[in-house]
Amino acid sequence: MTILVSVLSTGKGTWGRVFALSRAFEWKKIILIGDSFVKQRFTPGPNDVFVEVDFSKEIIGLKKDIYEKVNEMIDYPEVALNICSGEGKIHAALISALLSCGCAIRFVELDNEGKVIEV
Repeated sequence: MTILVSVLSTGKGTWGRVFALSRAFEWKKIILIGDSFVKQRFTPGPNDVFVEVDFSKEIIGLKKDIYEKVNEMIDYPEVALNICSGEGKIHAALISALLSCGCAIRFVELDNEGKVIEV
C-alpha cells in the first residue's frame, strides 16, 4: 500500500476532491498538510494524519517545518502526492520536503470515473 500526501488549503471544492481521492483507494496512511484554519474545520478520519503548518512562512521555513513533521511518517520509498488544493509556494515547499525525506513522488488525481490515476 502507498501513503497519500495532500494539501488542504483554500480553493472552492478542493477539499471535496482530496476527500474523494482519499476514499477511492486503500491507502496505507493519509497525510494531510494544512494550517490552523484547516485544523479548526477538519476532523481526521481513522487513517488520516493531520500535519499543521504555517502557510504564511517563507518557502524555506515552510519546507523545513513540513520536513521535520513528516520525515518519520514516511516509511516507504515513494508517496502518492495530490496538489489539487493550495498554491505554488505550498506545493514547492511540500515537494522539496518530500524529496528531502528521500522518497520518490507519484502525482495522483481522480479520473472522470472516480478511479485513481497517475498524472
